Amino acid sequence: MIKKNDAPIGVFDSGLGGLTVMREIIRQIPDERIVYFGDMARVPYGSKTQATIIHYTEQILNFLKTKEVKAIVVACNTASAYALEAVKDQVDVPIIGVVKPGARVAAATTKNNRIGVIGTEGTVDSGLYDEFIRKLNPKAEVFSKACPLFCPLVEEGLWHDEITTLVTERYMTELKEAGVDTLIMGCTHYPLLRSTLREVMGENVNLVNPAYETAVELRRTLEWKDILHEEGGSDDADRYRFYVSDASERFGRFAQAVLGFDIPAAEKINIEEF
Repeated sequence: MIKKNDAPIGVFDSGLGGLTVMREIIRQIPDERIVYFGDMARVPYGSKTQATIIHYTEQILNFLKTKEVKAIVVACNTASAYALEAVKDQVDVPIIGVVKPGARVAAATTKNNRIGVIGTEGTVDSGLYDEFIRKLNPKAEVFSKACPLFCPLVEEGLWHDEITTLVTERYMTELKEAGVDTLIMGCTHYPLLRSTLREVMGENVNLVNPAYETAVELRRTLEWKDILHEEGGSDDADRYRFYVSDASERFGRFAQAVLGFDIPAAEKINIEEF
């Protein structure tokens, strides 16, 4: 039995994007152990039905339970929007999504109450960002835009390419015309396009990164539960473990680019068994 403080944090995403959340967790609480699962065989989630996403999420939670995790981060905006409320009672550890932390910051920091949200079709269609923002700030107007080309551009490594700039300019036209002063990067891939979004939207628009806000909330939760990792309690070589449902080599290359250090090889598992 793993001592609770030394137990790992479970982080999962539909594929690669959740690595930006893991990166922020490492920055905020670097001593923690992390088990990451990327559902590479079934990505993307953004175009799937809610029932399918709930089913996938339940399987992943069952897998993470076998790793005796002390907390779970749903590092996927679509799964956070469509599945979190449905599955949260199926685990006996804290479970945190990426939607609420980003919505909370956007609602609190906007000056003109005009907030933009960009994400997958699933995230945008769910309306969950709109719902949370308006609960926190009834005066807010929310302008949402699905940006389906962003994920493949990011995964192709075209983070600073002229094609990406052109696509960004096309997608952002409506939000610029709406006069938003705050923009939520509502997909975990999108922080990797931060510099392009900054260039297109201008310096006066506040870019909200839910990955960062989620890591901050996770740290607060671990402190409140008194389950932060105790220094010296685990082996550094065993700190991070990666699992995927497919494409482990592709995952590994992308993970190293995002995290900035050599990672252990991702182990392929059959998630359907869970």
